[in-house]
Amino acid sequence: MTEQQQKTPYDLPDVSGLSIGILGGTGDQGKGLARRFALAGHRVTIGSRKAERAQAAADDLGAGLPVSGAENPVAAGQSDVVIVAVPWDGHKATLESLRAELAGKIVVDCVNPLGFEKGKGAFALPVEEGSAAQQAAAVLPESRVVAAFHHVSAKLLLDPGVDEMELDVLVLGGDREATDIVQALAGRIPGMRGVYGGRLHNAHQVEAFTANLISMNRRYKSHAGLRITDV
Repeated sequence: MTEQQQKTPYDLPDVSGLSIGILGGTGDQGKGLARRFALAGHRVTIGSRKAERAQAAADDLGAGLPVSGAENPVAAGQSDVVIVAVPWDGHKATLESLRAELAGKIVVDCVNPLGFEKGKGAFALPVEEGSAAQQAAAVLPESRVVAAFHHVSAKLLLDPGVDEMELDVLVLGGDREATDIVQALAGRIPGMRGVYGGRLHNAHQVEAFTANLISMNRRYKSHAGLRITDV
């Protein structure tokens, strides 16, 4: 029996030495993920269109953390894994501009294409490619695109009083090595677990479900997440 045949779905790689870039890291979700990964010991680079804004976001997270800020091309180019947390309306253009820097890298898309209607709340927007993650894969044919971190509360990520993030992260993609790495990265955050959720063509319903979570949080004044049973 080969090593690959012996591998189980629960065997994940050691990712402790990987550096992480976060495009859109000046927003709450990106900045929250930057904070948690830095606390876990990863070198994190927050990316933005302006280096000064990116560095200001890094400085906001406090001294002593391995976080710096840079323009998006630098953040993408110098990181092992790149998380895309940009606003949906700038998603495609941002990735198109970084195609060269992201070639060959694992690109983790956590963007939720959502609309908001007064009095009716959040709803999923149609995406020509099927989902934000599939759009990323179409724009970045030389990158290893994975979908993950869609249902993580930015407020809890940034809250210094929250020591553990009690939730599962659905990880989707067709590259087994890449999804294993992202699952392992999720597990670097205390209380969090990465769970494989299918191929990238299943990303639409994962992104869209964020609208349901927003509705739950508004009704119950909570920060709801997901837990997967029997896995």
